[in-house]
Amino acid sequence: SPSIMENAQRQELGSIHGIPLYSYFVEKWAQVDAFQARPDDLLISTYPKSGTTWISEIVDMIYNDGDEEKCKRDAIFNRVPFMEMSCPGLISGTEQLATLPSARIVKTHLPVQLLPVSFWEQDCKMIYVARNAKDVAVSYYHFYLMAKMHPDPGTWNEFLQTFMAGEVAYGSWYDHVKGWWEKKKDYRILFLFYEDMKEDPKRETEKVIKFLGKELKKEVVDKILHHTSFQEMKKNPTTNYEMMPTWAMDHSVSPFMRKGMSGDWKNFFTVAQNEIFDAHYEEQMKGSTFRCQM
Repeated sequence: SPSIMENAQRQELGSIHGIPLYSYFVEKWAQVDAFQARPDDLLISTYPKSGTTWISEIVDMIYNDGDEEKCKRDAIFNRVPFMEMSCPGLISGTEQLATLPSARIVKTHLPVQLLPVSFWEQDCKMIYVARNAKDVAVSYYHFYLMAKMHPDPGTWNEFLQTFMAGEVAYGSWYDHVKGWWEKKKDYRILFLFYEDMKEDPKRETEKVIKFLGKELKKEVVDKILHHTSFQEMKKNPTTNYEMMPTWAMDHSVSPFMRKGMSGDWKNFFTVAQNEIFDAHYEEQMKGSTFRCQM
Protein backbone atom coordinates (compact mmCIF):
# COMPACT_ATOMS: atom_id res chain seq x y z
CA SER A 1 0.00 0.00 0.00
CA PRO A 2 1.20 3.54 -0.71
CA SER A 3 1.36 4.48 2.99
CA ILE A 4 3.78 1.60 3.69
CA MET A 5 5.86 2.62 0.70
CA GLU A 6 6.14 6.22 1.74
CA ASN A 7 6.86 5.36 5.36
CA ALA A 8 9.57 2.88 4.40
CA GLN A 9 11.50 5.52 2.48
CA ARG A 10 14.53 7.48 3.60
CA GLN A 11 14.17 6.77 7.30
CA GLU A 12 16.99 7.44 9.72
CA LEU A 13 18.67 4.28 10.98
CA GLY A 14 17.91 2.81 14.37
CA SER A 15 20.43 0.85 16.41
CA ILE A 16 20.84 -2.53 18.15
CA HIS A 17 23.65 -2.84 20.72
CA GLY A 18 25.37 0.11 19.05
CA ILE A 19 25.11 -1.27 15.49
CA PRO A 20 23.12 0.97 13.08
CA LEU A 21 20.23 -0.93 11.47
CA TYR A 22 17.02 -0.12 9.59
CA SER A 23 14.37 0.99 12.07
CA TYR A 24 11.92 -1.73 10.96
CA PHE A 25 14.57 -4.38 11.65
CA VAL A 26 15.13 -2.88 15.10
CA GLU A 27 11.39 -3.00 15.89
CA LYS A 28 11.27 -6.75 15.23
CA TRP A 29 14.66 -7.52 16.72
CA ALA A 30 13.30 -9.89 19.40
CA GLN A 31 12.20 -12.34 16.66
CA VAL A 32 15.68 -12.35 15.15
CA ASP A 33 17.44 -12.69 18.48
CA ALA A 34 15.26 -15.71 19.37
CA PHE A 35 15.67 -17.34 15.94
CA GLN A 36 16.13 -21.10 16.16
CA ALA A 37 18.80 -22.40 13.82
CA ARG A 38 18.68 -26.04 12.75
CA PRO A 39 21.88 -28.13 12.68
CA ASP A 40 21.68 -28.50 8.88
CA ASP A 41 21.15 -24.78 8.20
CA LEU A 42 23.79 -23.14 6.05
CA LEU A 43 24.40 -19.51 6.96
CA ILE A 44 25.66 -17.08 4.33
CA SER A 45 27.07 -14.00 6.01
CA THR A 46 28.52 -10.90 4.39
CA TYR A 47 28.89 -7.22 4.99
CA PRO A 48 26.42 -5.60 2.53
CA LYS A 49 27.54 -5.29 -1.11
CA SER A 50 30.16 -8.03 -0.87
CA GLY A 51 28.78 -10.62 -3.29
CA THR A 52 25.89 -11.92 -1.15
CA THR A 53 23.50 -12.64 -4.03
CA TRP A 54 26.30 -14.23 -6.04
CA ILE A 55 27.34 -16.69 -3.32
CA SER A 56 23.65 -17.37 -2.52
CA GLU A 57 22.96 -18.36 -6.13
CA ILE A 58 26.10 -20.55 -6.22
CA VAL A 59 24.98 -22.38 -3.07
CA ASP A 60 21.38 -22.81 -4.27
CA MET A 61 22.73 -24.22 -7.56
CA ILE A 62 24.93 -26.67 -5.65
CA TYR A 63 21.96 -27.74 -3.49
CA ASN A 64 19.96 -28.34 -6.69
CA ASP A 65 22.76 -30.19 -8.52
CA GLY A 66 23.12 -27.50 -11.15
CA ASP A 67 19.46 -27.58 -12.23
CA GLU A 68 18.89 -23.99 -13.30
CA GLU A 69 15.15 -24.46 -13.78
CA LYS A 70 14.83 -25.41 -10.10
CA CYS A 71 16.88 -22.34 -9.24
CA LYS A 72 14.43 -20.17 -11.18
CA ARG A 73 11.54 -21.47 -9.03
CA ASP A 74 11.46 -18.16 -7.15
CA ALA A 75 13.36 -14.94 -6.53
CA ILE A 76 16.68 -15.38 -4.73
CA PHE A 77 15.34 -13.47 -1.70
CA ASN A 78 12.68 -16.19 -1.27
CA ARG A 79 15.02 -19.12 -1.92
CA VAL A 80 17.62 -17.71 0.48
CA PRO A 81 15.62 -15.64 2.98
CA PHE A 82 17.20 -12.59 4.56
CA MET A 83 16.90 -13.50 8.24
CA GLU A 84 16.69 -10.07 9.87
CA MET A 85 14.52 -8.54 7.13
CA SER A 86 11.36 -6.86 8.37
CA CYS A 87 9.05 -4.39 6.65
CA PRO A 88 5.41 -3.61 7.47
CA GLY A 89 3.03 -5.50 5.21
CA LEU A 90 5.66 -8.04 4.11
CA ILE A 91 6.50 -11.43 5.61
CA SER A 92 9.62 -11.13 7.76
CA GLY A 93 12.77 -13.15 7.17
CA THR A 94 12.32 -15.20 10.36
CA GLU A 95 8.70 -16.01 9.42
CA GLN A 96 9.77 -17.00 5.92
CA LEU A 97 12.51 -19.26 7.25
CA ALA A 98 10.11 -20.95 9.70
CA THR A 99 8.07 -22.21 6.73
CA LEU A 100 11.03 -23.67 4.84
CA PRO A 101 11.93 -27.36 5.00
CA SER A 102 15.45 -28.40 5.93
CA ALA A 103 18.13 -27.90 4.71
CA ARG A 104 17.70 -24.14 4.71
CA ILE A 105 20.06 -21.52 3.31
CA VAL A 106 19.95 -18.42 5.50
CA LYS A 107 21.26 -14.99 4.53
CA THR A 108 22.44 -12.40 7.02
CA HIS A 109 24.54 -9.24 7.14
CA LEU A 110 24.82 -9.29 10.93
CA PRO A 111 28.17 -8.82 12.66
CA VAL A 112 29.18 -11.85 14.78
CA GLN A 113 28.09 -10.32 18.08
CA LEU A 114 24.48 -9.90 16.83
CA LEU A 115 24.10 -13.35 15.26
CA PRO A 116 21.40 -15.39 17.04
CA VAL A 117 23.21 -17.63 19.50
CA SER A 118 21.44 -20.76 18.18
CA PHE A 119 23.75 -20.74 15.12
CA TRP A 120 26.80 -21.18 17.38
CA GLU A 121 24.99 -23.71 19.58
CA GLN A 122 23.99 -25.84 16.57
CA ASP A 123 27.50 -25.56 15.08
CA CYS A 124 26.02 -24.66 11.69
CA LYS A 125 28.21 -24.45 8.62
CA MET A 126 28.73 -20.84 7.54
CA ILE A 127 30.15 -19.12 4.48
CA TYR A 128 31.50 -15.59 4.82
CA VAL A 129 32.47 -13.46 1.82
CA ALA A 130 34.69 -10.42 2.30
CA ARG A 131 35.29 -7.76 -0.33
CA ASN A 132 37.77 -4.91 -0.70
CA ALA A 133 36.47 -2.07 1.50
CA LYS A 134 36.86 0.57 -1.23
CA ASP A 135 34.70 -1.35 -3.70
CA VAL A 136 32.19 -2.02 -0.91
CA ALA A 137 31.98 1.72 -0.16
CA VAL A 138 31.33 2.59 -3.82
CA SER A 139 28.75 -0.17 -4.25
CA TYR A 140 27.07 0.72 -0.96
CA TYR A 141 26.80 4.37 -2.02
CA HIS A 142 24.95 3.35 -5.20
CA PHE A 143 22.78 0.98 -3.17
CA TYR A 144 21.86 3.79 -0.76
CA LEU A 145 20.82 5.86 -3.78
CA MET A 146 18.58 3.17 -5.32
CA ALA A 147 17.23 1.35 -2.25
CA LYS A 148 15.00 3.80 -0.51
CA MET A 149 14.95 2.16 2.91
CA HIS A 150 18.27 3.93 3.49
CA PRO A 151 18.70 7.49 4.72
CA ASP A 152 19.77 9.97 2.03
CA PRO A 153 23.47 9.23 1.38
CA GLY A 154 24.36 12.84 0.52
CA THR A 155 27.33 13.34 -1.82
CA TRP A 156 29.84 10.58 -2.51
CA ASN A 157 32.36 12.33 -0.27
CA GLU A 158 29.84 12.66 2.56
CA PHE A 159 28.87 9.03 2.26
CA LEU A 160 32.52 7.94 2.29
CA GLN A 161 32.99 9.71 5.64
CA THR A 162 29.83 8.02 6.98
CA PHE A 163 31.12 4.64 5.79
CA MET A 164 34.56 5.13 7.36
CA ALA A 165 32.92 6.17 10.64
CA GLY A 166 30.82 2.98 10.64
CA GLU A 167 27.59 4.99 10.64
CA VAL A 168 26.02 3.10 7.72
CA ALA A 169 23.54 0.21 8.06
CA TYR A 170 25.34 -2.73 9.73
CA GLY A 171 28.04 -0.52 11.17
CA SER A 172 31.78 -0.70 10.67
CA TRP A 173 33.09 -2.77 7.75
CA TYR A 174 36.39 -3.09 9.62
CA ASP A 175 34.80 -4.59 12.75
CA HIS A 176 32.54 -6.84 10.65
CA VAL A 177 35.31 -8.56 8.69
CA LYS A 178 37.61 -8.78 11.73
CA GLY A 179 34.84 -10.29 13.85
CA TRP A 180 34.04 -13.04 11.37
CA TRP A 181 37.73 -13.63 10.61
CA GLU A 182 38.38 -14.35 14.31
CA LYS A 183 35.35 -16.67 14.59
CA LYS A 184 36.58 -19.00 11.88
CA LYS A 185 39.19 -20.32 14.31
CA ASP A 186 36.47 -21.94 16.42
CA TYR A 187 33.58 -22.64 14.04
CA ARG A 188 32.88 -24.24 10.66
CA ILE A 189 33.26 -21.09 8.60
CA LEU A 190 34.44 -21.05 4.99
CA PHE A 191 35.95 -17.60 4.52
CA LEU A 192 35.99 -16.44 0.90
CA PHE A 193 37.14 -13.27 -0.84
CA TYR A 194 35.13 -11.60 -3.59
CA GLU A 195 38.34 -10.82 -5.48
CA ASP A 196 39.34 -14.52 -5.49
CA MET A 197 35.87 -15.42 -6.77
CA LYS A 198 36.26 -12.96 -9.66
CA GLU A 199 39.79 -14.12 -10.41
CA ASP A 200 39.04 -17.86 -10.43
CA PRO A 201 35.33 -18.67 -10.05
CA LYS A 202 35.94 -22.38 -10.68
CA ARG A 203 38.51 -22.74 -7.89
CA GLU A 204 36.33 -20.86 -5.37
CA THR A 205 33.12 -22.68 -6.36
CA GLU A 206 34.94 -26.00 -5.91
CA LYS A 207 35.93 -24.89 -2.40
CA VAL A 208 32.23 -24.31 -1.64
CA ILE A 209 31.22 -27.70 -3.10
CA LYS A 210 33.86 -29.43 -0.96
CA PHE A 211 32.88 -27.45 2.16
CA LEU A 212 29.25 -28.52 1.67
CA GLY A 213 30.36 -32.15 1.41
CA LYS A 214 29.06 -32.54 -2.13
CA GLU A 215 30.56 -34.28 -5.14
CA LEU A 216 29.47 -32.92 -8.50
CA LYS A 217 30.41 -33.98 -12.02
CA LYS A 218 32.52 -31.63 -14.12
CA GLU A 219 29.60 -30.78 -16.43
CA VAL A 220 27.45 -29.82 -13.42
CA VAL A 221 30.20 -27.54 -12.12
CA ASP A 222 30.54 -25.98 -15.59
CA LYS A 223 26.79 -25.37 -15.64
CA ILE A 224 26.92 -23.70 -12.22
CA LEU A 225 29.80 -21.48 -13.34
CA HIS A 226 27.89 -20.40 -16.44
CA HIS A 227 24.61 -19.78 -14.62
CA THR A 228 26.29 -17.79 -11.82
CA SER A 229 28.39 -15.53 -14.05
CA PHE A 230 27.64 -11.82 -13.63
CA GLN A 231 26.29 -11.57 -17.20
CA GLU A 232 23.82 -14.44 -16.67
CA MET A 233 22.70 -13.28 -13.24
CA LYS A 234 22.25 -9.68 -14.37
CA LYS A 235 19.68 -10.72 -16.98
CA ASN A 236 17.98 -13.31 -14.73
CA PRO A 237 14.90 -11.77 -13.03
CA THR A 238 15.13 -14.27 -10.17
CA THR A 239 18.60 -12.98 -9.22
CA ASN A 240 18.78 -9.33 -10.33
CA TYR A 241 16.22 -7.98 -7.82
CA GLU A 242 13.96 -6.61 -10.53
CA MET A 243 11.20 -8.66 -8.86
CA MET A 244 11.38 -6.21 -5.95
CA PRO A 245 8.73 -3.44 -6.08
CA THR A 246 10.06 -0.17 -7.52
CA TRP A 247 9.02 1.72 -4.40
CA ALA A 248 11.65 -0.29 -2.54
CA MET A 249 14.39 -0.31 -5.18
CA ASP A 250 14.63 2.09 -8.10
CA HIS A 251 16.79 0.40 -10.74
CA SER A 252 16.62 3.50 -12.93
CA VAL A 253 18.82 5.28 -10.35
CA SER A 254 21.36 2.44 -10.31
CA PRO A 255 20.75 -1.25 -11.10
CA PHE A 256 20.97 -3.65 -8.14
CA MET A 257 23.56 -5.58 -10.15
CA ARG A 258 25.68 -2.66 -11.19
CA LYS A 259 29.13 -3.72 -12.41
CA GLY A 260 30.18 -6.80 -10.46
CA MET A 261 33.86 -6.06 -10.82
CA SER A 262 36.94 -5.55 -8.68
CA GLY A 263 38.72 -2.20 -8.59
CA ASP A 264 35.81 0.02 -9.68
CA TRP A 265 36.66 2.24 -6.69
CA LYS A 266 39.45 3.78 -8.81
CA ASN A 267 36.73 5.51 -10.85
CA PHE A 268 35.33 7.22 -7.75
CA PHE A 269 38.04 7.90 -5.18
CA THR A 270 40.06 11.09 -5.51
CA VAL A 271 43.77 10.91 -4.64
CA ALA A 272 43.05 12.68 -1.35
CA GLN A 273 40.14 10.37 -0.47
CA ASN A 274 42.33 7.36 -1.20
CA GLU A 275 45.13 8.61 1.08
CA ILE A 276 42.72 9.34 3.92
CA PHE A 277 41.01 5.98 3.45
CA ASP A 278 44.31 4.05 3.44
CA ALA A 279 45.50 5.72 6.65
CA HIS A 280 42.15 5.04 8.32
CA TYR A 281 42.23 1.42 7.11
CA GLU A 282 45.67 0.83 8.65
CA GLU A 283 44.50 2.34 11.91
CA GLN A 284 41.29 0.24 12.03
CA MET A 285 42.94 -3.06 11.07
CA LYS A 286 45.92 -2.75 13.42
CA GLY A 287 46.63 -6.02 15.21
CA SER A 288 44.40 -8.13 12.95
CA THR A 289 45.79 -10.86 10.67
CA PHE A 290 42.92 -10.17 8.23
CA ARG A 291 44.16 -8.98 4.84
CA CYS A 292 42.33 -8.43 1.57
CA GLN A 293 43.32 -7.00 -1.80
CA MET A 294 43.16 -3.22 -1.72
